[in-house]
Formats: sequence, structure tokens, C-alpha cells
Amino acid sequence: MIHHAADVITILLLFTFFGLIHSFLASNKVKRILIDRVGNLIAFYRLFYILFSVVTFYLIYILAPNSHTTIYDLPYPFDFVVLIPQFLSIAGFIWTLKYFYVREFLGINQIVRWYKKNYNVNDLDEELTLRIDGPYKVCRHPLYFFSIVFLIFRPEMDLSYLTFLICISVYFYIGSFYEEKKLIEKFGSNYINYKEVVHRIFPYKFLNPYKPEIGN
Repeated sequence: MIHHAADVITILLLFTFFGLIHSFLASNKVKRILIDRVGNLIAFYRLFYILFSVVTFYLIYILAPNSHTTIYDLPYPFDFVVLIPQFLSIAGFIWTLKYFYVREFLGINQIVRWYKKNYNVNDLDEELTLRIDGPYKVCRHPLYFFSIVFLIFRPEMDLSYLTFLICISVYFYIGSFYEEKKLIEKFGSNYINYKEVVHRIFPYKFLNPYKPEIGN
């Protein structure tokens, strides 16, 4: 029992470290300091940030203890039935990507704008867009929602996976506050009005989706 508790605490500490570093590097304060030092080379920061996040997450994942203590193992046919929400979440994820600027998220567009000499340093490392169509009508962070659904529904669950699942879900929730702070700073009352109607991650009002009355 003590061994299991130590494993859980280790995973929590590792993931907390990841979250703190990730949030610090994502802050506008850090980006503005970088602009003072490197100017429009900040255009490369987004790509660096994504690569750094992927590498650090992978390192934390392989360093974390792997407890094989089984929480549950669904028997047939429930082990197949539980895969249905996973497939639906994948479809939802793909649906969301149609409304999501992947190249901007990855930092590719920023480098293209820098190469064409029309990069605006006031955008910091990302040109923010107000997205309120498609899946954004039913929740403000559909990528987080579909990711959580995909991770939750598994035919079997062990202690380490459950701990990671909780950490990732909490990180998504906390991270959404930082994201929305930037969106409010950028879009003001437009985003505040949208925020008051549509739920953050879990689409409780999916039967009554948001009907946009605001401009982009």
C-alpha cells in the first residue's frame, strides 16, 4: 500500500513540475521579455515550445513509476462496448480540427510570416482567433473534451494510468483558464459573452448549442 502511494505521489510531483514549466513558458510575460531580447525571432518560439513540451512530457512519462495494480478489467462484451465512446471521441477530435488552426498551433504559420517579413511581434507567438463555430458552439475547449473522453473509456485501467488521467484532466482544466485570460485580453466582451453561454469543457448544453451573435 505504501509502495502504491509513493508511486502516485511521484507521478503527481512529476506532472506538477511539467505543468509549472509548461505554464511558465506559455505566459505572455515570458514572451514579452523574449521580444525585448530577440525581436521578431519570437516567431520561432511557438515551434520550440511545442517540441519542448512533447520531449518533457515523454521524459516524465518514462521516468514515472509504472504500477500495474489493476483498477478494473472489463469482461467480454463490455471490453468492446466501451470502445464506442473512444471511436466517437476520435471522430469529434477530427471534427474539431476542421475549425482549429493546426499550422498556427504548431508554429508553422509564424515562421512563414517571419520569412515573408510580415510578422507582427504584438501577436507574441500566436495569432489568436475567436472560434465559436462547429464544436465550439457546445463547449469552449472541445479538443480537451474529446481527449478526456478518449482517455477515460478503456477496457482496463491500472493505478498509474488512472493517476496520469487525473493529472491530464486537471492540467487541461487549469490550462483553460490561462488560455481564456489571453482570449479575453484579445477579444474583450465578445469572448466574455460567449463564455457566459457555453460551458468550459464538458458540454452540458449540447442539446441547445450556442448561436453566435458576435463578430470575429
